[in-house]
Amino acid sequence: MNGSPTPLLVLDLLGTFAFALNGGLTAVRVARVDIVGVLTLGMITAMGGGIIRDILLGDVPPATFRDWRYLAVAAAGALIAFAFSWLLNRLTMPIEILDAVGLSVFAVTGASKAIEFGLGPAQAIILGTITAVGGGTIRDALILKIPSVMSEGLYAIPALVAATITVIATLADVYGVTAAIIAAVVCWLIRIVGVFYKLNAPQPPGLRKNNDDGTEEPGE
Repeated sequence: MNGSPTPLLVLDLLGTFAFALNGGLTAVRVARVDIVGVLTLGMITAMGGGIIRDILLGDVPPATFRDWRYLAVAAAGALIAFAFSWLLNRLTMPIEILDAVGLSVFAVTGASKAIEFGLGPAQAIILGTITAVGGGTIRDALILKIPSVMSEGLYAIPALVAATITVIATLADVYGVTAAIIAAVVCWLIRIVGVFYKLNAPQPPGLRKNNDDGTEEPGE
């Protein structure tokens, strides 16, 4: 990302920070691990999707290891989550908003990079989505939790939308900072609406959520 336009680089680093903060807080709330665990989960959440993307593209070592700023921002976010978890636990909505920023930015940058490396439209959309949700999926797997991408309906869907807009804009030869921001904003809005109104994707008929842990029970 060293060659990215400044606005996109700033957004990318903001997304990295948001995901690191979210991952660190998840480590504190759910896994109750020590500082090493918080740093590990925070940084995996922030950089996991990008690392998967770059490995699949053959762009190694991954961008997160070539640019020290990503590592620094991810570590800072995780450390802040560790040090101020007692305060941040009260700021659920602001953190959800930041997390949505990370989801949006990574979906756009992931799809854009896939196109740059010559992938087709469908593959670029898939890779953009993987970039957005990959880190959180690894984090949830490590703490033995059903990944958010499978249990929160409007999580992968906004990422797919943003990646699709990015690919369409690129194919139409109108992709740039403005188009990237528009795609990210659309993703962010869909995610925030989902969080605010507790919306989910369609579920199997006859199933409903009843348990506190989010597992499904048979419907009546």
